[in-house]
Parts: sequence; structure tokens; C-alpha cells
Amino acid sequence: MHICRSIEDCRAAVADLRNRGKSIGFVPTMGALHDGHLSLVRLAQTNATSCVASIFVNPTQFGNASDLDLYPRDEDRDLSLLDEAGVEIVFLPEADVIYPPGDETIVETTRLANMLHGKVRPGHFRGVTSVVNRLFNIVQPDVAVFGEKDYQQLMVIRQMVRDLHMPVRIVGGPTMREADGLAMSSRNQRLSPADRLAAVVLSRSLDAAAARAGDPGVSVDDIRDVIANTIATEPRARLRGLDTVAADTLDYLHGPINEPLAIMISVQFSDILLIDQRVIQP
Repeated sequence: MHICRSIEDCRAAVADLRNRGKSIGFVPTMGALHDGHLSLVRLAQTNATSCVASIFVNPTQFGNASDLDLYPRDEDRDLSLLDEAGVEIVFLPEADVIYPPGDETIVETTRLANMLHGKVRPGHFRGVTSVVNRLFNIVQPDVAVFGEKDYQQLMVIRQMVRDLHMPVRIVGGPTMREADGLAMSSRNQRLSPADRLAAVVLSRSLDAAAARAGDPGVSVDDIRDVIANTIATEPRARLRGLDTVAADTLDYLHGPINEPLAIMISVQFSDILLIDQRVIQP
């Protein structure tokens, strides 16, 4: 596995793969890897003949400095996992490589970045698109894989790729879960034992919503009530965002469920914000 810390080295390593007739599947990560990340690697490997991953804790998508400072990091473990998974190149830049001195360019999806979860995390999606644009320019992948757990992020990236005519196919990977149903996340490592037990309420609320969706005459408002009421049963949880939108446009839906419904929730546990999602078919 080739570890690259400079743009020049990464581009040369990718060019070598292409010279050998390989297509490039790309998995951008912020490290602290878990089985969810590795499932994205496997998905990239089924959609391309080689896999490149990046590890970069992107400062522009964090709302406060302390959250950035506390983000879990374990470079040696991450590299070992990626090597075992068959990743051929890992791009591991420092912040000043991605954002050189004097950097002043941002990339933003003006509507999608500032609605739904974007209101809970102002500036977050602008940071995501700005860094993903840079990573795409450096790696120039054929395919890039992102998890569906952050459903709005996936939609934002697809919009950016479409609008900027990027020759990259975006593939969404299904949310991977712990044995008790909690969506896998690097942030789970920061939960206290009590908050970790309480956090299962996210998946429990989505399960309850999916079950309620099968009832005759159920409405979007009914689904919202089920989720809010389920979250309210957990005293350690504070519901920060609940969005029920059309799965393909993220437009708000009301009334009967006549098209695929994307549910996106964000819930606070102490100082940790967790997200989860589910798409319900009519």
C-alpha cells in the first residue's frame, strides 16, 4: 500500500495505477475507521479495479475548534485496516496541503447546504463540498463512495458533481450498524457509557417510524410524531433536527406518503451530535 502525504506523490501513484489499466474507486474518510468505512472500501472495489482512500480531518466542516481537537485519531490503526482491506493508495495530507496559505476559494451548494441538517450545523456542508472538490481534483477518481447515513451530505455531493460537470460517479453505501442498531460512527467513541446505551434511541425511533409507515392512511406528520415521541422517552437525548423529505429532492413532504420518504434525524447526547437516516418506501 502506497502512503502519500503530498499532492505530487498522490497524483503520481494514481497515474501509475491508470498506466496499468486500472480504474479508480475513491473513499474519502476522516480516519477513526470502523466497519462502516470498510464497507465503503468494498463497495469501491466492486465499482472499480483499484481503491484509493484518503484520511483527512477536515477543519472547515467543524462548527467549533474543540470538536475538531477532540475528533478521534489513530493513524497506525487506520493504515493497518486499509492495508488489510486491499486499498492500494492512501492520501494522508496535512491541512496546509489541502488549504495552502492564502487559500480563499470555497465551493457551496447554496440551497442544499443551508437547509435541513445544514441549519443545525451551519457551514458544515460548505466545508464538505470545499474539501471533496479539492480531493476529487487531486485523485481524479472514476467512482467515489459515500455512506448513506449522512443522507444530506450524499445529496449535496451529487449536486456538486452534477453542477460542476465532474466526471465522477457517486455511489451511496448503506448505513452499517452495531449489533444493537446504533449507526456506526467515529463519534461513537466519544460517548460516555451512559450516552452510548441511550444512543440506541436513534435507530429505535426509525424502526418505530418504519413500522408505523405500514399502517393504512398514515401521514408524514404521523411519522414525525412517532420519531419525536420515541426520542422523548430517552432523557439523555435531545432532538436537534427532524427532517422528513422527498428522497430524491429533499423537498419537505406533507400528508400521505405517496413517494419515497427520507427521514433524517440529529440527536444531541451531552456534547456529541449523532445523526441517522432511513428511507421509507410508500
